[in-house]
Amino acid sequence: MWEIDLTYREELQTTFDRLYEKKQVLQTSRPLPNIALNKIRESLSIEWTYNSNSIEGNTMSLRETQMVLQEGITVKGKSLREHFETHNHDKAIDYLFSIVNDEYKLRSIDILSLHGFVLRSIEDDFAGRIRNGGVRITGANFVPPNANRVSDLLDELIVFINENPLQLNDIELATVFHHKLVYIHPFFDGNGRTVRLAMNLLLMRCGFPPAIILKNDRKKYYEALNQANKGNYQKLTVLMTQALERTLNIYLNAMPDNDKEYIEISNLVKEPDMPYGQEYISLLARQGKIDAYKEGRNWLTTREAVEDYILNRKRKR
Repeated sequence: MWEIDLTYREELQTTFDRLYEKKQVLQTSRPLPNIALNKIRESLSIEWTYNSNSIEGNTMSLRETQMVLQEGITVKGKSLREHFETHNHDKAIDYLFSIVNDEYKLRSIDILSLHGFVLRSIEDDFAGRIRNGGVRITGANFVPPNANRVSDLLDELIVFINENPLQLNDIELATVFHHKLVYIHPFFDGNGRTVRLAMNLLLMRCGFPPAIILKNDRKKYYEALNQANKGNYQKLTVLMTQALERTLNIYLNAMPDNDKEYIEISNLVKEPDMPYGQEYISLLARQGKIDAYKEGRNWLTTREAVEDYILNRKRKR
């Protein structure tokens, strides 16, 4: 249950340091007006709902998700279940924000409550209840544990997270929790959405914004979870850092004193004296080796990020 390969940590330390520095800047910068913060939170909640539901097969577009949540519109051609999934996820986010604070300790009741929101009016008999039968996951390289073990495994996971015996940093801890809860698969349905909500409790209690796994990274996400089933958490941790960096940058870019300009890599390589091509800089971004984030299918970074990478390489030599 607790087999965790931590050999990747040194390779990702620069990335961890960068994210903690950004969090510190966010916490110490001149605060944004409440109206601006509320706008960002509202926008992120819509993105979060859209991406998490899309990963599970919901066919609502981002614009349709926005119309359902902000305008109360029923979208023609979309099922009643898809509408419920959209409203439910948004309500689950509201619940999450209502309970998280810097003293928050993970509790099973909160995981069950989040699941209750996710499946409300969809599977009311199972909403917020641990499964009492076996399940299989299509495409996964493991079979979830027997239903008789689920309650004890969930309790063990919560103790592990709250005691943190391996002294993992906040990002690693959320990543391990994410995978272990997927492995336990405590519910008949709605596991993925509940996991992605619950793991953000661990990040947000520490002052990070929510990490949103993008629909476009679905294949990479499932491959990373399969790697984690073998004890290798590197790919899942990299994916988590990328998701977190993206939302950190959304907040930082809104700061009045922010002077960083993120541009698409395809445009950055056209600048004079850029030593690397698009393919190599994109690889650095995907590996988390430079300050970069993804919008849709495009990677954005800064000239400063590439120059910092070059400088660090020279120092190591």
